Amino acid sequence: METITAIETLNVSIQGYAGAFHEAAARQHFTDRKVVTVPAHTFTDVVAQVESGHSDIGLMAIENTLAGSLMANYDLLQTANLRITAETYLRIRLNLMALPGTQIGDLREVYSHPVALVQCRAFFKAWPKIEVIEAVDTALSAREVMEKGDPTRGAIASTAAAELYGLEILAPGIETNKLNHTRFLVLEKGRDHSADTGNKVSMSFSTSHESGSLHKVLNVLAAYEINLTKIQSKPIVGRPWEYRFHVDFLLEGQITLSQALDAIRPITRELRVLGVYNQGVKP
Repeated sequence: METITAIETLNVSIQGYAGAFHEAAARQHFTDRKVVTVPAHTFTDVVAQVESGHSDIGLMAIENTLAGSLMANYDLLQTANLRITAETYLRIRLNLMALPGTQIGDLREVYSHPVALVQCRAFFKAWPKIEVIEAVDTALSAREVMEKGDPTRGAIASTAAAELYGLEILAPGIETNKLNHTRFLVLEKGRDHSADTGNKVSMSFSTSHESGSLHKVLNVLAAYEINLTKIQSKPIVGRPWEYRFHVDFLLEGQITLSQALDAIRPITRELRVLGVYNQGVKP
């Protein structure tokens, strides 16, 4: 008799609620496991849930092709007792929704996450009487439209959220640019990356005040034929005019991670590897 193997259950902390894009990204990435999403109000809460062991994994949006980088999340990555173990990309399709039977002209307020609102600014130029209001989450905004039963209230959220909360999509795909994708990071507890494998590395470091300090670091990486895929600067709180740099690069050819780190360690400060993982597949 054939033995049926039970599917492993994975508790994944997400910023948002049922129907959120974080939930869709989690299910897209962990196709071989049963995903149970653990809702969190903020990304700080996501970090706390994973650090405490309340969840197995955390999922965090880090950049969007329209809205840019989520800068506050770089601060969280720096201080959290977590490491990056994977990345995944999700196509974001934003829909305007409301109670069934509502017309767009009936709406006076539309709620959604601020990152989603940034992606839809152009659409609302044609509807000046509608006030767009920042909220905690796209899916929660949809749920509150259903709960409050106010026909003048709308939300911007996913198709899944509209279906889940019984709302009608008044305008599909209202994002300004249809090449709209978000990159999400998979986070696990602990900073020790020594057992992790992959071809992509995320790290952070600061440099001295000397002119050309960053240029020296980049020159060394270029000399080692490191394929730099992203560099992001962030002011260091409490140290005016000093910056921390977050860098993503691919390990290609003969260079090893230890060799790359040894090469730049003498010309950097506070060098830290944030994660070693496999490069995600871009849509």
